[in-house]
This record gives sequence, C-alpha cells and structure tokens, in this order.
Amino acid sequence: MEKKSLKGSLLLLLGSVIWGAAFAAQRVGMEHMGPFYFSGIRMLLAGIVMIPVTAWLENRDRINGRTPPAGKKEQRKAGLLCGLLLFAATTLQQVGLVSTSAGKAGFITALYVVLVPLTEWLILKKNPGRGIWISVALAVAALYLLCVPAETREAGLRLQSGDLMILGCAVCFTGQILCVDHYAGRVSVARLSRDEFLVTGILGLIIAVFTESITADSLREALIPILYAGVMSGAVGYTLQAFGQRDTDPTVASLLMCLEAVFAVLTGVLLIGERMTRPELLGCVMMFCAVVLAQISPLLSRKKAASADGGAAEKPVGKNA
Repeated sequence: MEKKSLKGSLLLLLGSVIWGAAFAAQRVGMEHMGPFYFSGIRMLLAGIVMIPVTAWLENRDRINGRTPPAGKKEQRKAGLLCGLLLFAATTLQQVGLVSTSAGKAGFITALYVVLVPLTEWLILKKNPGRGIWISVALAVAALYLLCVPAETREAGLRLQSGDLMILGCAVCFTGQILCVDHYAGRVSVARLSRDEFLVTGILGLIIAVFTESITADSLREALIPILYAGVMSGAVGYTLQAFGQRDTDPTVASLLMCLEAVFAVLTGVLLIGERMTRPELLGCVMMFCAVVLAQISPLLSRKKAASADGGAAEKPVGKNA
C-alpha cells in the first residue's frame, strides 16, 4: 500500500473511532435540547474551533512556500456545497428518527457504503473492481447484524414512515462523501471543513429558533456532550475525513467510515457496560474483514495487472509469433 494511501486510511480509521464514541454524548445531549438546537450549536462550535486551526495551517504553508490550491470562489463553493449536503443529511436523519428505531436508522444511513460505488459506477463510469464489491456486500451484512435488533430481524425489515427520510439521509451522505472527494485535492482542506461546519451550524440554529425552545439552561446542562460532539466528533472527526479522503479512494473511505458502527458497539461495552450479542460480534468480524479486503484489493489488482503486462512483454509480437 502506498504511504499516502495508508496515511489517509489511518486518518479515516481514527475519525471512525471518534464518531463511534460520540453516540453516548449525542444521546445525553438530546435529553436537554431539541435536535436542531443541539446540532446547530455543535456544528457552529466545530466551525469556530476550526478558525484558528485554519489560520495556523495556512501560516505554516506560507512559511514553507506553499500557496493555497484554489481561489476564493472555488473554496467558497466547495464549503457551501459540502455544508448543504451535510446539513441535509443530518436533518433528514434527525427527522426520520422520530418514527423509526435507532438501530434501523443506523443501518439505513450506513447504506452509503453501497451508494458510493454504485454512484461512481452509474454516473462516473468507474468500476471499483470485484474485491471492492465483495467488501461492500460484507459491510452491508455486518451493518445489518450490528444495527438491526434481533426482534426486528425476526419480524422482518418492514419500512416505516421515517425510513424514507433516513434513506434520503444516506443519499445525502453519499453526495457529501463524493463532494469532499471531488474538492479535497483542489481546495484547502482545513477551510473546507471550517466552512462546512459553519454552513451546517448556522442553518441548524435558524431552524431551531423557529421550531424549538432555545434556553441557556439547556445549553449549560448539555455543555459536556456538546463539547465532545462539537470539538471531537465535529471539528476533529470531519476534518480527519477531509484530510483522509484526499489520499483515499471514496469507496474505500466509505467502508472505513462504516467502522463507526463497530466502534459505537465497542465503546458501549467499554464505557457503559453494555454486552455484545453473538450477531454483533459476528458483525464486527465481518466489518473488519470487509475493510481489510478493501485495503488490499487495489494492491492485488495492480499486481495482477503488472503480472499480465510482464507476460505480454515476454510473448513474441509479430506475424510469425
């Protein structure tokens, strides 16, 4: 594996750990405030944290003689588009959760692991290869075991009214992943993260003002969950995504980000004493296998292609061959 690709994968893996551990913080925070208020404050805090970080990174680049990779117009466009997609995804997820289970919502949301390569294949005419498709199938099966409760599996996975909202969330997350992939190598990644958070946070707070109760008491009671969800899960997690995707194939990136579900289960066991069922354990193993296969599949494909090229070079060419 190339050094840059390995670094990108490790950044995405770390982001998944942070996101997985954030579920507890988000659950506690939502006990004290509405979803738009919580999400808006969280993302706005992430954007504010990124302002000095962005300034420091840009100053370091100037000292090292590196110039910004894009003009202000394209930079603003990237932040606005990624921010709108992130806002749409988080909003649809929050609304959908009102009428569907959290486990099923997690499973449907993570279907972006299928939608990313499917979109690349249908629209961009980019076939990720047999190994990646096998990884995607393994990941979907693993997510089903991790996210959908046993009683729901036994009764059948029936669609509820909120499920279409969650499916729309998965589509928007697919767009966000591909949008970040499109701009990550062309604009300042730090600025992209900052602008993405600010757009999402401002829009969330605007809706909260008109639909939810905004009080200082609720903000004070949920301060610690907001700090973790804003600084770690928001500023750190999504910035790791942007930097990681710069050197990682978007389909492989989506698989790595799906490890969030695995780490959510593991941190539940380690932090709050939850117990893992056998299907959850099997789901964790299957997910790790899917990610490992996705990482080595491009390498195996390149070796196969190199071997084929070498064989062709050794074969005599010409009408007498």
